[in-house]
Amino acid sequence: MNEHELLAERFEEHCPHLRAVGYRMLGSLSEADDAVQETWLRVSRADNDGIENRRGWLTTIAARGCLNTLKSRNARPEEPLGPHVPDPIVSPEEGVDLEHEALLADSVGLALLVVLDALAPASGSRLSCTTCSVCP
Repeated sequence: MNEHELLAERFEEHCPHLRAVGYRMLGSLSEADDAVQETWLRVSRADNDGIENRRGWLTTIAARGCLNTLKSRNARPEEPLGPHVPDPIVSPEEGVDLEHEALLADSVGLALLVVLDALAPASGSRLSCTTCSVCP
C-alpha cells in the first residue's frame, strides 16, 4: 500500500465526523459533502507527516472550509425560493429495515412540509389560536 492509499484510508475513517461538522455548520447535506471533498483536496496536497491528532487536524481544515463557505454566502447573498428546511438526518438502529425507514421518513417529511405550508400565513402576519386568552 503506497502513501496516498494509506492517507485515503485514514481520511475515510474520519469522513462521517467531518460530514457531521459540515452539516452542523452549513445546514445542508450537499454543502457538507462539498466541505468534506474540499477537505480531502487540501489534505492530499498538504504535508501530513508527524500529525499527532489527525481527527482534530481534519476537523480544523473542514471547519475553516465551512467558514469560507459561510463568508461567501454573506458576500453574495441569494434570495431563497421558499422557506429553508434543514436536510433530514436518518440514523439506522440495529435490526431496523433501512429501506422501510427511509420511505417512512420521506413520507412524513413531505406531509409535514404540506402542513407547514398550509399553516404559513400568506401576508406575513402571526398565527394565533382562538382557544386561549394568551394569543393576541
